[in-house]
Amino acid sequence: MSAVAAVAMRQNMSSDSPPQSGETASLPIVSGNAPAATSSAAPAPVTLSFADPTALGLFGLAIGCAALLPLAFGMKSAATLDALRTTAIFCLLFGGGCQFLAGIMSFANKNMLGGTLLTAFSFNWVMNWWALDGLVNGKPPSSAVVLCVDACFLMIFFAMTYAFAFYSKLLVVFLLDIDVIYGLRIAREVLHTQALSMPIAIATVVLMFLALYIAVALVLVNASGKSVLPIGAPLLKAAGPAPVGH
Repeated sequence: MSAVAAVAMRQNMSSDSPPQSGETASLPIVSGNAPAATSSAAPAPVTLSFADPTALGLFGLAIGCAALLPLAFGMKSAATLDALRTTAIFCLLFGGGCQFLAGIMSFANKNMLGGTLLTAFSFNWVMNWWALDGLVNGKPPSSAVVLCVDACFLMIFFAMTYAFAFYSKLLVVFLLDIDVIYGLRIAREVLHTQALSMPIAIATVVLMFLALYIAVALVLVNASGKSVLPIGAPLLKAAGPAPVGH
């Protein structure tokens, strides 16, 4: 996610190759097909099926994080049955619903990276809803199963962090924060300590603000036709063409 070209954003055009260092980049969550070889010929305009859904997914992520904060920071009022039900429905509708819708729309726009990230993460928010609903009904999730799934998620997000480094430094920070959250969750479970609960809560706050910042930056670019909030340049440079049909 580097600074988004105003014309590209307003026309919702997609590019098959990530920007090189020093270039203005389009967001991979917006247009992020796999990196392709640099060509001297201008890419043909791509007609997208939907308007850019990225801001929807990120706003949903931020709202889901906000709903979890009272519980994450150990507020007693957030541990009541009514509070858990309230948190659960926000996780389902915004964390899960908004990201799932944004992910499917991204796939329809031939955006593999954005679609994969948003859709996969949306189901994790559905699991948050299920876990909270289980607590309300006295049926907590299996900690052993959750630990194994968190370890799998961490490996997935490591790979996604590297992939998004070809588009923006801010996206790397965004994904690294998610990596940190999952790493801390795993360490807390393995070490059987609650001392890591506060760092997890703080990392959740950071994730919420990063999601809000990126989403607002997209909205302002679309509305004003210019980059109002800086997002940064790619961290890595693509070296060759992507596989056909990627």
